[in-house]
Amino acid sequence: MSPRVVDPVARRQHVAEAVFRVVVRDGVEQASLRNVAVEAGLAIGSIRHYFDSHDAMIIFAVEALVDSIGARVLAHVEALSAGEGRPAVRVLSEVLPLDGRRRDEAVLWLAFATAARTRPGLLPHAERLYDGVRFICDKVVRRMVAEGTAAADLDVQLEVERLASLLDGLTVDGVLHPDRMTPELTVSVLERHLGSLR
Repeated sequence: MSPRVVDPVARRQHVAEAVFRVVVRDGVEQASLRNVAVEAGLAIGSIRHYFDSHDAMIIFAVEALVDSIGARVLAHVEALSAGEGRPAVRVLSEVLPLDGRRRDEAVLWLAFATAARTRPGLLPHAERLYDGVRFICDKVVRRMVAEGTAAADLDVQLEVERLASLLDGLTVDGVLHPDRMTPELTVSVLERHLGSLR
């Protein structure tokens, strides 16, 4: 009988998804090699075969999260830039906790960004998330000005920061107080803000 061939890319992604489940449920501090191995249904030695340390596993998971969110949001941003008529709210909603998947992503983003404060290895990845939100906001605000749905004399850089800060606040509130900052209220606040740019 020949040995079973394991796709290393798929296995690493499988482990990253186990990290996500543990972090969403129990927090970053509980995402140990042992706990992740149990969650993934693997022996701890299998985890160590693909990641030489706990930090390497967590960093890979953060990179996978950033890449996944980034690819999805970038597709919306490119459609916006191409003038495909996607409203700004739809583009910006991709980074807000409006359904189960996006709520889990927001929980992960907050958990990893907070952990980066004391784990230098995570800091570059937290910065990518931070910069990515501002990149999206910049595209949206500039598009609104070009379309005439925002005032022509806007201080674009200031409005980008204001919009990004609003998204950050809505994300935190949506994660920590989902019964109060509901998806409907979240979208209403965002729409009101974008309307104020006129």
